[in-house]
Amino acid sequence: MVKAFRNIASGIAAGIMISIGCAIYLACENKALGAVAFSVALLVICYLGFSLYTGKIGFLPDNVNKDYVSTLTLGLLGNLIGVAVCGWLLSYAIPSLRTSATAIVEVKYQQNFLQTAIRAFFCGVLMFVAVAIFLRHKSPIGILFAIPVFILSGFEHSIADIGYFAIAGEFSLRAFGYVWTVILGNTAGSLAISFLAKIKEKKQ
Repeated sequence: MVKAFRNIASGIAAGIMISIGCAIYLACENKALGAVAFSVALLVICYLGFSLYTGKIGFLPDNVNKDYVSTLTLGLLGNLIGVAVCGWLLSYAIPSLRTSATAIVEVKYQQNFLQTAIRAFFCGVLMFVAVAIFLRHKSPIGILFAIPVFILSGFEHSIADIGYFAIAGEFSLRAFGYVWTVILGNTAGSLAISFLAKIKEKKQ
């Protein structure tokens, strides 16, 4: 029970950081600068060891056990709670963010299911790369490049999307379906690049 609470708490902490990243991006008129500044969220998550679903799912093949699946599931729950609650609070505290977030949500709703899933897939690839480089080389370089790249490319990050929806005050079945499409796409992208990386390592 204590371990489960810790996993959820770690997920909430990661969700809080992602909501801050969303706020940074929405507040910046220069979107390139905002995309780079968003990196602070994943930097803190990685250095402090918080549980972010999109940063952990790609490592599932190396950790196929009940504990890791529980960590992923409870961490994701925490991510959802942390980013949704903090997004709502930020919307109240800084009303100008809501206008920007609403514009982003409207653009997202113009995409069809397949477009959203593909965008999410490529974000999943970049999230795995960013975290793998950090873990293997203890270097933030992957984060500092991968995060701005996925944002400026228009790729979809599930936890960040929840933040944008929450800041926009968009709590609906449509938003729910959209987010789960992105979660599946992120999962597929992370697992795909992880699988290809393992093939390369076995050949060496």
